[in-house]
Amino acid sequence: MAKKVADNTIAQNKKAYHDYFVIESYETGIELCGTEVKSLRQGRVNLKDAWCTIEDGELWVKGMHISPYEQGNIFNRDPMRVRRLLMHKREIMRLFGTVKQEGYSLIPLALYFKGSGVKLKLGLCKGKKLYDKRNDMAAKAAKRDIERAIKQKNR
Repeated sequence: MAKKVADNTIAQNKKAYHDYFVIESYETGIELCGTEVKSLRQGRVNLKDAWCTIEDGELWVKGMHISPYEQGNIFNRDPMRVRRLLMHKREIMRLFGTVKQEGYSLIPLALYFKGSGVKLKLGLCKGKKLYDKRNDMAAKAAKRDIERAIKQKNR
């Protein structure tokens, strides 16, 4: 019998999909302390303004806010501290070359539990222009209108 693994999403960065074209996505581990994991289990995290950088061959996430755990007392860490992401060195160097040469950004897309660990979905993204955002909104509105018309017709 196959072992069932539940993927529990903690938080998603919906703003990233609005502001960027997601070219590729990667699954990375994240280095956390115990009280941060307990706070994540309560869903107290904000990815909205987060971004990633590569410094000295290591991948770091900045701007991610994990609220302090209420019962954590002295073991709580700074909510805005820089956290290291865990990827193979080969993948990090490939991303580094892509980001430097082609002008892409590394944006956290989602945070979720996989088994007993916490994983971060990292997106290789290219920024949208204002007209791209307008086109996306118009396409969504048109799709919504079509679905509404089909639903009315089938009644």
